[in-house]
Amino acid sequence: MTERRKGFGPGFCLLVALAALLVPAVAAAAPQPVATIEIEGVINPVTLRLVGIAIDRAQAERAQALIIQLDTPGGLERSMRAIVQRMMNAEVPVIVYVAPTGARAASAGVFITMAAHVAAMAPATNIGAASPVALGGGTADKTMMKKVENDAAAFIRTVALKRGRNADWAEKAVREAVAITERDALKLKVIDLIASSVPDLLEIGFRDRFLNVITDPNIAYVLMMLGMLGLFFELSNPGVTLPGVIGGICLILAFFAFQSLPINYAGLLLILFGIVLLIAEIKIVSHGVLAIGGMISMALGSLMLYDAPEVGFRVSWWIIGSMVLGTAGLFLFAVTAGVRALGRPALTGAEGLVGRTATVRERLGPEGQVFVSGEIWRAIAEGEAFEPGAQVRIVAVDGLTLKVAKAEAKGGVA
Repeated sequence: MTERRKGFGPGFCLLVALAALLVPAVAAAAPQPVATIEIEGVINPVTLRLVGIAIDRAQAERAQALIIQLDTPGGLERSMRAIVQRMMNAEVPVIVYVAPTGARAASAGVFITMAAHVAAMAPATNIGAASPVALGGGTADKTMMKKVENDAAAFIRTVALKRGRNADWAEKAVREAVAITERDALKLKVIDLIASSVPDLLEIGFRDRFLNVITDPNIAYVLMMLGMLGLFFELSNPGVTLPGVIGGICLILAFFAFQSLPINYAGLLLILFGIVLLIAEIKIVSHGVLAIGGMISMALGSLMLYDAPEVGFRVSWWIIGSMVLGTAGLFLFAVTAGVRALGRPALTGAEGLVGRTATVRERLGPEGQVFVSGEIWRAIAEGEAFEPGAQVRIVAVDGLTLKVAKAEAKGGVA
C-alpha cells in the first residue's frame, strides 16, 4: 500500500460539488493537489492506520479531496468499521475508486465504497458479496451468525442511505452475497460514475453528473408527469407557448432517462390512460366516474412503472401521491371552473344585454335610440314613452332592436 499525490483536472470541482455539500466547509485557500492512497489486499489494522494518516494529511494540507484507490477481497470487520467511521467524519471529500481494471471491492470493500462521498469504478471491475464469514473459515453458531448478519445489514444500509445510494442492493450484498459489475453498479446507483483512470476520474464534468441525476427513477417519473401536463395545458390553451415548451423538454429528458431504466410499458400505458380519462372528464359529464378512474389508473401505473422494484427501481410513495393528487386536482379544478362559467349569465352578445340599463338618446315614442355599453341601438319602448336622458331597462333583444321598459319596473334595475 502506497500513498502519492496527483494534480487535479479543471473539471474536478464539478465532480466533488455534491461531496462538498456533505462535509463541513473548509477555510478558503489556494487550490491544492488531490491526495491519493492505494489500498490493495486484505483490510486490517495496518490499512486502518494508513487511511487515517492519509485523511489527516489531506485535511492538514487542505487538499481538495482524498482518492482511495481500492482493490480488496475483504478483511477484518473491526478495521472496516473504523475506516468507514473515519471517512464519514472526514473534513475533506473522500473518493473511493475501485481500480485498476480487474480489481474488486468485496466484503469489507463494499462497506468502504458505499461510505465514500463519491464512489467510482474502473472498467472490468466488480463489487459485492459482503456477507460476514467466520474467522478462519470455520463454522459458528447459527444464532450468532444471524446476529452478525443482521448487524452488518443494518450498518451498510444506514451508510448507503447517508450517502444517497441504493440501500436495498447494499442489504442484499450482505444477506444474499450478491455481486455486480461496474456497469450494473452504475445503473443501480451503487456508485456515481465509471472512470478508466485517475486523470479520467478527475476530468468528469457537469454532463455526467446531470445525466446521473435525471436517470433517478423518481426524477424521471416527475419529468414525465410534468411533460404530459405541460403539453395538455398547451393544447387546451393554444398560443400560451410556455407550458408546451417546458412540457416538451421534460418529456424528452424523461424518455432519455427511460432508456437507462427497466421500464414496464404496462405501467406507462396505465398512466397515459389515466391522463386520457381525466381529459375526458372535462368533455363528458360523468359525475366524477372518469376522474376517479383516471386517478386509480395513474396510481397503478406509477406503482408498475419500473420492472425491478426489488433492487431499488421504484417511485417514492410520497412522489406518487403528490403527482397523482396534484394532477387530479388540476383537472378537477378545470372542470369546476367550466361548470361555474356555464352557470353565469352571458356577458357578451345579445344575451349579455338583457337586464342591463340603457340611456335614452332619442325620444322613444315608442321607437327611438338608446345608448348602452358605448354603442347606439334602435329600441322600442313597452308602455309609456321616454324622453332623452331617461334610464330604461333592456328586457329583450329582437335582432338589432332592443325592447326596453321603465328602469323601476318589476324586477328592478339590472
